[in-house]
Amino acid sequence: MTIREALELERSFEAGTFDVAVVGAGHAGCEASHAAAKLGLNTILFTLSLDSLANLPCNPSIGGTSKGQLVREIDALGGIMGIMADKCAVQMRMLNRSKGPAVYSPRAQEDRAMYSIEMKHYLENLPNLTLKQAHITALLTDEDGNAAGVMTEGRAVYRAGAVVICSGTYMEARIIRGEVITESGPDGLPRSVGLSSSLGSLGIPLLRFKTGTPVRVNSNSVDFSQMTRQDGEDDIPPFSYRNEMEGKFPAPVDEQIPCWSVWTTEETRKVIADNMDRSPLYSGEIKGIGPRYCPSIEDKFMRFKDKTRHQIFVEPMGRHTNEMYLQGFSTSLPEEIQEKMVKSLPGLSNARIQRAAYAIEYDLVDPLSLKASLESKIVPGLFTAGQINGSSGYEEAAAQGIVAGINAAMKLLGRDAVIIDRSQGYIGVLIDDLVTKGTNEPYRMMTSRAEYRLFLRQDNADERLTPIGHEIGLIEDDVFEKFEEKVKAIAEETARLRKTYVAPTEELGKLLDTCNQTLPKSGESLADLIKRPGVTYELLAPVDKDRKPLPRNVTFACETDIKYEGYMSLEKEKIEKFKNLEKIRIPEDIDYSRIKGLRLEATQKLAKMRPENVGRASRISGVSPADCEVLLVYLEQQRRRQNNG
Repeated sequence: MTIREALELERSFEAGTFDVAVVGAGHAGCEASHAAAKLGLNTILFTLSLDSLANLPCNPSIGGTSKGQLVREIDALGGIMGIMADKCAVQMRMLNRSKGPAVYSPRAQEDRAMYSIEMKHYLENLPNLTLKQAHITALLTDEDGNAAGVMTEGRAVYRAGAVVICSGTYMEARIIRGEVITESGPDGLPRSVGLSSSLGSLGIPLLRFKTGTPVRVNSNSVDFSQMTRQDGEDDIPPFSYRNEMEGKFPAPVDEQIPCWSVWTTEETRKVIADNMDRSPLYSGEIKGIGPRYCPSIEDKFMRFKDKTRHQIFVEPMGRHTNEMYLQGFSTSLPEEIQEKMVKSLPGLSNARIQRAAYAIEYDLVDPLSLKASLESKIVPGLFTAGQINGSSGYEEAAAQGIVAGINAAMKLLGRDAVIIDRSQGYIGVLIDDLVTKGTNEPYRMMTSRAEYRLFLRQDNADERLTPIGHEIGLIEDDVFEKFEEKVKAIAEETARLRKTYVAPTEELGKLLDTCNQTLPKSGESLADLIKRPGVTYELLAPVDKDRKPLPRNVTFACETDIKYEGYMSLEKEKIEKFKNLEKIRIPEDIDYSRIKGLRLEATQKLAKMRPENVGRASRISGVSPADCEVLLVYLEQQRRRQNNG
């Protein structure tokens, strides 16, 4: 529907004009609206419920394996998820400590209610941003087919130069518990009606996915003596580099609340097996595709029949509630079956369920219809971010949100789109996977998806992305100056470690004995000693007489860069090759059918996907290395012809 057609409708009216309109105030919408407003664009953020802004409807935590890296990258660019996660954390831990710093991943248990309250208050006070509770039912275009605004259920028409849709799991959503099906969004909130068909009418391809959430129980009805306690850790860096720069290390968490874990029992398995005929997943009632990497508990028992039990985590929902969340125990089985399942778990035989689990189905956009900037290939000026693009998780949503918000602003400011590539961040891996490979299930970020994860560490996201955030205007000058001081300190200390030699003394020998290392026969640099397995920067403090006090984030970076220097040199070579292909642009009007030697499948895939460069073309399913060689030869021939006039 065009703006003109919308205004011709009975009772429609002009409600306002903005530079950027953001639809949906989940984690993607909050980041998108924040980015656009911070870049000086007059922005409006629509939500179905202002009381549920930045809601955590699934598990009340931020970060985790690979997701922690995403949060730190969002912060390094100038986003707000890290600041809010630090402020509302009730427990923090660093995952994957035994696997090395390349995959260290911070994770925080959050106060769910406080997170929403703090985010709402922050955005309400942000210049250039208007918050509005309204139900958006249509995307509006101009006469040329460009995104030009949105219309509410009450036919209020808002004009906008760019529109960012972050509808999460709300579009045409329905909640499913056994045979009981309710047309609703998550947590009983209103669902989005009409927007999905509006997008479809513009030729945007839609998919339908499914996700779910577990039961919540009252902690007063839980016997924790039968569970394994999991305490937080007190040496975790904050998510936000800005907090880190202010000396808030470790993370500024008040008294940490413990989490707990249990294992399912044989009774759990039997209850599920006896009632599988009532599972909407297997009866065919659920049509949407669910997440392979986060299946419901009944799906776990059906798909992994060799495993007799599955671990469940019992986690607090916040400081001011007794509700606890059973992570790993999502289900769509009927409520009476859920009661039996929960009571079969150790310590939960008398548990009182406060909220039943459910599955939720929702419409989304096929991410193959997007550019790497997250702008639609079909409707210029329309950007989408979050679960509407086929991803799962708050962190994946927020990462897309900040990119979509930035690029909506860049488009209106007449500047080039900001593209984070795969060698620069997990954000780049996430978006590149979605827009080049698509997804047939809710996409989850994992460290294994990142080829260059030794460079994409949680500790150096600022080195990779803060210069970009500063250049575009999201990172303030004073913050950038502190960042540059940190980079300088790392470089200077690393250089000092390389040129400082220590003699093979008895004192050094005792230190090296603690990690089964032999004493060198002659003097050895501190850097070479740190390269040894088990030897750390802190271990060598007694023999490093000239050492000056430095922040832990500086010494950690020095130690990690030195230890993995050889591996990173090899990875740098791979990154250079990758970047060379990314630099070779493909003309938008290229006719792939005229390229001799290109296989038919590759011709069809490339014509459909219209990749911006050869690097992205090489990652499209159905395009072989041989096809890329043919494409490279053709592009070089075209370049020479143009140069020859």
